[in-house]
Amino acid sequence: MDLALTLRSDHGVGYTIPLLVGSLTLLISSLLFALERNVALLFVARGVQGIGSACTAIGGMALVADRYPDDKDRSKVMGIAMGGIATGVLVGYPFGGVMYNFVGKASPFLILAGLIFLNVVLQFIILQPRVAPETMLQPSPLKLLVADPYILIACGAVWVSTSAMAVLEPCLPVWLMDTMELPRWQLGTVFVPDSVGYLLGTNLFGSVAFRIGRWLAALVSLLVVGVCALGVPLATRMVHLIVPHFGLGLGIGITDAALMPLLAHVVDTRHVAMYGTVYSIVQVAVSLAYSIAPLVGGVLVQWVGFPWLIRSLGILNIIYSPLCFLLRKAESKEEDKPIVMDSSLEESYQSIGKLISYSRFFNEDVEG
Repeated sequence: MDLALTLRSDHGVGYTIPLLVGSLTLLISSLLFALERNVALLFVARGVQGIGSACTAIGGMALVADRYPDDKDRSKVMGIAMGGIATGVLVGYPFGGVMYNFVGKASPFLILAGLIFLNVVLQFIILQPRVAPETMLQPSPLKLLVADPYILIACGAVWVSTSAMAVLEPCLPVWLMDTMELPRWQLGTVFVPDSVGYLLGTNLFGSVAFRIGRWLAALVSLLVVGVCALGVPLATRMVHLIVPHFGLGLGIGITDAALMPLLAHVVDTRHVAMYGTVYSIVQVAVSLAYSIAPLVGGVLVQWVGFPWLIRSLGILNIIYSPLCFLLRKAESKEEDKPIVMDSSLEESYQSIGKLISYSRFFNEDVEG
């Protein structure tokens, strides 16, 4: 009993509680969007939605990483989980555009709120959320994970690839209305190809990336994102956007499918196998992409124009891609220590190892 209390972490609540909190927060944000009457309420709704999305992403990915310790199985299941994101985007853009124009602006959010409520009910039935740590070990400190170059490079790759889509979402519809004079209800359909690409990238390439090397899959996918971003400004008709948009979604999907399991593997082999912190770091990278990229892009588009803005992001992805070569050693099972480990933390790891060894010896002695 004393040994269990010594090893048990008092700082965590597990992964199911953040997932549940995130879902409930998204439910509230959907209702706020449906009731939105002014910019202030819209601002609050977007903030609440961001909190809910972060909790859901961190809790969900950490839960999958914890429940599937085998690296190969984890890659496959994480691809399926991220495919759920792609399915939501695939359906959400055209569905929201059609419902907004032909039924009313509150209708898509009310339907979404109903689906989230159903998801919450399923979580209570299947996951049975409770406040309980998922492991007895103390997690690695945040500063140790942030200092790990493998984690930094992987999160940087997620950031640069996501930034391309983060700029496209607010800027592309305006550019299309100015250059092609499309009706508003068609604007949501322009993102269908990248949603299909992301769905295929996450579902089909998780296992492929595991076989060929995740660093190689990430490197090639960043090149694909870069080349396709360069191709977007060449479009003169909406149909011309299908190929570059599909390539963008496919590249981002492969990047996520390769690097999300790799981050869990890095934690397994170089740190303490608790995943909430590392997925919090990658979620920060995604959040920075969706906050800084549109903000900076909105300013730069006035100076350089949309074509050169999206070209610059394509060039950034191409320049960053060779850094993924440095991730090749991260997949080795021999990488079993953090790069930065101070003496106090090393002593803590050794103490935990001695306690576990003592526990096994004690139990065998008692059973014998």
